[in-house]
Amino acid sequence: MANVAVIGAQWGDEGKGKVVDWLASRADIVVRFQGGHNAGHTLVVGDQTYKLSLLPSGVVRGKLGIIGNGVVLDPQALLDEIAKVTAQGLTVGPQNLRIAENVPLILPLHPALDKAREAARGGDKIGTTGRGIGPAYEDKVGRRSIRLCDLAEPETLSRKLDELLLHHNSLLRGLGAPEFEKQGLLDQLLAWAPKLLPFAEAVWERLDEARHSGKRVLFEGAQAVMLDVDHGTYPYVTSSNTVAGNAAAGAGIGPDAVGMVLGIAKAYTTRVGSGPFPTELHDEVGKGLGDRGHEFGTVTGRRRRCGWFDACMVRQAVKIGGVQGLALTKLDVLDGLSELRICTGYRVRGQEMRRLPFAMAAQAAAEPIYEVLEGWSGSTRGARSYADLPAAAVKYVRRIEELVEAPVVLLSTSPDRDDTITLRDPFAG
Repeated sequence: MANVAVIGAQWGDEGKGKVVDWLASRADIVVRFQGGHNAGHTLVVGDQTYKLSLLPSGVVRGKLGIIGNGVVLDPQALLDEIAKVTAQGLTVGPQNLRIAENVPLILPLHPALDKAREAARGGDKIGTTGRGIGPAYEDKVGRRSIRLCDLAEPETLSRKLDELLLHHNSLLRGLGAPEFEKQGLLDQLLAWAPKLLPFAEAVWERLDEARHSGKRVLFEGAQAVMLDVDHGTYPYVTSSNTVAGNAAAGAGIGPDAVGMVLGIAKAYTTRVGSGPFPTELHDEVGKGLGDRGHEFGTVTGRRRRCGWFDACMVRQAVKIGGVQGLALTKLDVLDGLSELRICTGYRVRGQEMRRLPFAMAAQAAAEPIYEVLEGWSGSTRGARSYADLPAAAVKYVRRIEELVEAPVVLLSTSPDRDDTITLRDPFAG
């Protein structure tokens, strides 16, 4: 059986939590390979709702969870999340959660810098969550990160803090924000050490062993392809590579072990924060999609912007992200609409394009070219087979497959994990 990598095929918030939870029940190991606690998955299990930001979704199903080196880890956020799910009845400890010993840490100075820079941008805000993700990744590529393994070496911590504070306090001073003292940070790191080090290991060894023993591994992505730092709507993106290719680097495995790439897409489109959104709706239809779809961010609570399905953008995500099959979610939100639209391309300054350009002004100028389809009056909510769907809903799904050039292998018709139409088993390869 193959491994599976799950990534978002739009701008995030596509309902990956439910799909990952459904797949995690059949996996042996679930790995987070990028991002931080700026993204979240909501899992509904029976009468319990779990909102996870750092913990791999597999811990809810009693599976081994791994946080890979491609993640940036806020120690306090992780400890708080463990305490929260423990209060809900889960058990999380070193026996079912392992963390790459070389994972970079988010320190209190990172969100402070994040918020100070966003404030300084004024009306040109990127729309970050203010949780320090970007500054932490900057430190990683700047070769000054404090990593989990450093907590076992107080002398290393002290030396690295000197370099870190030289950099960050200069920036904070220039932004008129409070600076940080070394001793307070050092004390905090040393207090975290005994709580976090029991989880640390060379996870690449565990994953190599899992591969040779035939275990199923699920690689769980955060955000989505169009928020990828290289391939998304830059600079309105996240600070990591969200494409499936990063599952290898972010977990410590070879690219041949990633397995099938499953892209998650809503039956319409949403986006949180700033940035271009060609199919955004500012009318009652857009408001209705947001209300019926409960479109509020898991982490921030921000209302999501809503619009028609953008097949041109998802096709681009399929090609760049290596998506081999789609899981289409929230089809039921479209129930009752008499007319549906799908974006098949863009008009940019009079020129028709079948891709979203990278240049900022060109992205902002992109106008959607729509194809109009008939809606349906019947309900798709809770459907578990194609036979339960209205004919117009089946036609809508088939047209999406044609336009994005990838098959729909899973179809979600409600937040309930069992309300899923399975057309192909992702673990079958």
